[in-house]
Amino acid sequence: MRILGIAGSLRRGSHNRRLLRAAGDALAPGADLVEWDGLGGLPAFDEDLEDAPPAAVRELLDAIEDADALLIATPEYNASLPGALKNALDWASRPFPDNVLREKPVAVIGASTGLFGAVWAQAEVRKALKASGAHVLDSELPVGLADTAFAPDGGLADPELARRLGDLVGDLAREVRAPVEQSA
Repeated sequence: MRILGIAGSLRRGSHNRRLLRAAGDALAPGADLVEWDGLGGLPAFDEDLEDAPPAAVRELLDAIEDADALLIATPEYNASLPGALKNALDWASRPFPDNVLREKPVAVIGASTGLFGAVWAQAEVRKALKASGAHVLDSELPVGLADTAFAPDGGLADPELARRLGDLVGDLAREVRAPVEQSA
């Protein structure tokens, strides 16, 4: 099982990239998290180009299409999601309704240095994904005070948060398996 991880931050030392890696470590055997790192190279969404997207956009669309599920880790900028992440979601949502997000299982998590762990940004990302036709898990994982939330080994320092992250990625993996099990 291939889960595509997208961090909504372009920053090298991104807490959300760390959170994605902790999620990858929490996956059960047989599931792999592959990070997509092309967010900063995407041009601004241009509807005139949706039928023949630029190469960077095609790479994003192919990565999503090849994945069994998505895991998005978003920071919160000005009480919402980062512009670069919104731009990627806009590209992935087209052409509607037959886009690469359609029925794709997706989970959204987030970390921020504030107390609330990017809950507003997570809600905005889930809203955009649902409008695009993705199958979005209701679970969320806000990681607040992200400057101190990670242990030296890269995992979450709080055992309860680590357990919840494991549960969330387990739920995402089950969503991938559910259609396969139903058709058997």
